[in-house]
Amino acid sequence: MRIIAVLWFVTLCVGCGGYGSSKSPAPGVVPNIAALVPDNATSGGPAFTLTVNGGSFNGDAVVKWNGTSQPTTHVTGKQLTATIDATNIAAAGTASVTVVNPGHPGGGPYGGGGTQTETSNTVTFTVN
Repeated sequence: MRIIAVLWFVTLCVGCGGYGSSKSPAPGVVPNIAALVPDNATSGGPAFTLTVNGGSFNGDAVVKWNGTSQPTTHVTGKQLTATIDATNIAAAGTASVTVVNPGHPGGGPYGGGGTQTETSNTVTFTVN
């Protein structure tokens, strides 16, 4: 009887994740920007499509312009396009462009898991 009780307790602990085994999200895939096309624009110009070349872009990756998400289309795991509104290039200066691979929550019968949000290197876009 004692062995059965111990086995039941072990099964319960292992099946529920054990004591203190909170599962935190695993690192996500870190995207990388290699080039922007175009890499500059004239201030006061019209809206345009920015092509971001690089790698490790998830299907739901988002291009950020100075930290603000832009409408993004996933072309391949190595290329994204984003619509950059004319208001973003109204004045001369620079903009920081990054790509974010959003994290995904875990799940399953015991919870936990999932992946963290990861952000690429920053590339500077010049507005002349």
